[in-house]
Amino acid sequence: MNEKIKLITGNSNRPLAQRIADYLKTPLCDAEIKRFSDGEIAVKINENIRGTDVFIIQSTNPPAENLLELLVIIDAARRASAERITAVIPYFAYARQDRKDQPRVPITSKLVANLIAASGASRVLTMDLHAVQLQGFFDIPMDHLFANPVFYDYCAGFKPDHWVVLADLGSIKMVRNFAKKLSMPFAVLDKKRHEANQVEVLNVIGEVKGKNVIVRDDIVDTAGTLTQAADFLVKQGAKEIYACLTHAVLSGRSLELIENSSIRKLVVSDTIDLESKNLSHKFEIASVGKIFGEAISRIHKGESVSSLFEY
Repeated sequence: MNEKIKLITGNSNRPLAQRIADYLKTPLCDAEIKRFSDGEIAVKINENIRGTDVFIIQSTNPPAENLLELLVIIDAARRASAERITAVIPYFAYARQDRKDQPRVPITSKLVANLIAASGASRVLTMDLHAVQLQGFFDIPMDHLFANPVFYDYCAGFKPDHWVVLADLGSIKMVRNFAKKLSMPFAVLDKKRHEANQVEVLNVIGEVKGKNVIVRDDIVDTAGTLTQAADFLVKQGAKEIYACLTHAVLSGRSLELIENSSIRKLVVSDTIDLESKNLSHKFEIASVGKIFGEAISRIHKGESVSSLFEY
């Protein structure tokens, strides 16, 4: 890579940042992201980045310090006279708060988009937003990547006649493309949301009896919907249940629910660092490091990013 490219990583997902650096054959920039004794974030970039193309790799999953850390690193790079600063956010948190659907609630995803732009970022690179229209919340250029290619590689050996891909109503377009690439039919999950993290599975639109099912979605958080859906599918006559999920938040009792569910295998990406989760044999991790690395290379060279994902 051109020596004018610099990769800086925060603390939220260093393993993925290293995979991206390995793909680009570019070392991570020497930068200190520490804490003062009172817990405040202290950042120091130990290399000259004046006039360089800087990519800051940081997922913003909780705790909220991950987001604040990203903003502080961006500000440090801006004040160090970087020519361009791209915020590489494998998992963009707060994306679920994207509209004012109740009185007196915030649109937090718009607030976060404003903060990233105000801190000095020139553009944003992220993956599988919870709602694709969030791209319009940014007043700076944004590239939206898709994790489908890594899950396609995992499922490519499955025989299409024996499988069906399941979508929920919010992810039909993404899942239709995924199913089409695999030459598989797809079904739709009908569910009712009572409140945040509480969903009731009502019905499945499509034929799942006697089929193996791949549940394709962007996020697994409490795993309540996922495990309910898996058990419901088995009652409808489905055989084995697999899930391909981009962002493994895995909060609360999610691991316990998954372990006791009808799910045979969960394939998740590494947009969130899972090293501390002690995952069971039901999990398999597919890295998106190559996708991000290639996208960074193309952004740096001024080449098309969207052409990466044309099926």
